Amino acid sequence: MNALANLFQDPPPTHAFELSEEGIACAPVAQPALAKFAPFEPGVLLVSPLHDNIQQPQALLNEIQSLAPANGHRKRRAAVILPDYCARVAVLDFDTFPTDLDEQQALVRFRLKKSVPFEVDTAVVSYVEQPRSGAKVAILAAVISSDIVVQYEAPFRAAGFHPGLVTTSSLAALNLLAPDGITLLVKLSGRVLSVLVLQENAVNLARCIEMEGGRLDDIESVLHPTIAYIEDELKGRPKQIWLAGFGGEMEQLAPRWEKEWNVGVERIRSRFGSPEKGNVGLLGYLESVA
Repeated sequence: MNALANLFQDPPPTHAFELSEEGIACAPVAQPALAKFAPFEPGVLLVSPLHDNIQQPQALLNEIQSLAPANGHRKRRAAVILPDYCARVAVLDFDTFPTDLDEQQALVRFRLKKSVPFEVDTAVVSYVEQPRSGAKVAILAAVISSDIVVQYEAPFRAAGFHPGLVTTSSLAALNLLAPDGITLLVKLSGRVLSVLVLQENAVNLARCIEMEGGRLDDIESVLHPTIAYIEDELKGRPKQIWLAGFGGEMEQLAPRWEKEWNVGVERIRSRFGSPEKGNVGLLGYLESVA
């Protein structure tokens, strides 16, 4: 799954960070067991695909400098894992896909125009071709407003980092899964629910939905049509649902969904710590480079 997490890639970083409305997680890439998390005061970050996300830049800069103090004047490289909701991830099917990179970019941007709420022509777009049986070409694409990328990068640059890799939390978290048949990643972060459907080692569907709250009924209103899509379009049933960010609610959800959909339900796991709401993507990224 490494290729899926390594959208917007550059040379290897010294540190990895994950941002969420809850706080910021950080780890030196060479020592992933030293991962730390610092909570934010309310209002530091307000995630959106449309407007400024960082409401208190100085507070974020202070946390970055506290978690990863400068060591001399050498510029360090960072992997920055962003909240899912500030970007859009889509799976695009093509009958044929050009070999010329400029033509590929133009075609992907054209297909994304109708599905994103911001200007695609100036956005940051990255994509990867996925394995798929059959004649069609499946492209996993990620797109984010360039203004939002610049805003997220600014405090890291101010702290002496070059943010050479930017990806989203759910894409990075895929490295923690062991895909087998049809599986789902269901990730809750505050008011945002992310659902990724995998068929073997390829993403087949990506959904990211802002909810009024994190109530069980709201979550199931997203999962019911997703399961129906799997049955109708993929002609099968999921073998496994992997949960991330649900905390103590796991005890209630696992038996309920196992019974309702006849599927295994497990908490996502990592070798480098306990995946929580604010560090699932970080731990997934560390898994990909360890």
